Amino acid sequence: MEYKVVLVTGGANGIGKGIANYLSKNMLVIAVDINENAGFQLVSENPLIRFKQLDVTKEQQIVTLIEEITSQHGRLDAVINNAAIATPYNAPLHELDIHDWNKALAVNLTAPMLMAKHTSQLLKNTNGCIVNIASTRALQSESNTEAYSATKGGIVALTHSLATSLSPCVRVNCISPGWIHTSEEQLSETDTHNTSPDVSVT
Repeated sequence: MEYKVVLVTGGANGIGKGIANYLSKNMLVIAVDINENAGFQLVSENPLIRFKQLDVTKEQQIVTLIEEITSQHGRLDAVINNAAIATPYNAPLHELDIHDWNKALAVNLTAPMLMAKHTSQLLKNTNGCIVNIASTRALQSESNTEAYSATKGGIVALTHSLATSLSPCVRVNCISPGWIHTSEEQLSETDTHNTSPDVSVT
């Protein structure tokens, strides 16, 4: 029986972990994350998932990963671009460090482009798909979230472009979730008033 292969970035924590666990019921899931300990924990909880430590901002690491997937599985059916950082989420604009701004761009926006660049050929072979995880912050910004909001807005625009460039062989969509409670940490009163989801599909 032929199995489908899905790659999930940021797959060891939060939303990515939930996605990886859900998809592992029907697909072979390769979860990548910069947090190696969280990745080992993920696999110990769900042995069906394959884990590899990866820094999504390093293009050569992505190239090596795709070469390994090609060699070991010969196919790729889906990519979920979930990896992202919210820091400096509450930094006032006058305190926003350019290093933090560039880091947010690298992880949240450049990395999904690199993933699409290096997986597109494999995905074309299977008529696969790319799902980018954006955010309601793309359209509903909060104060002091310039870096995060800008990158998530960029994800929506990147999705439009990729969908056009890779059509009709590869489908590209983005999902813009609101607050997703993935831990035991209690949400603040402000958080609970900003939970309305929004979905952008291309």
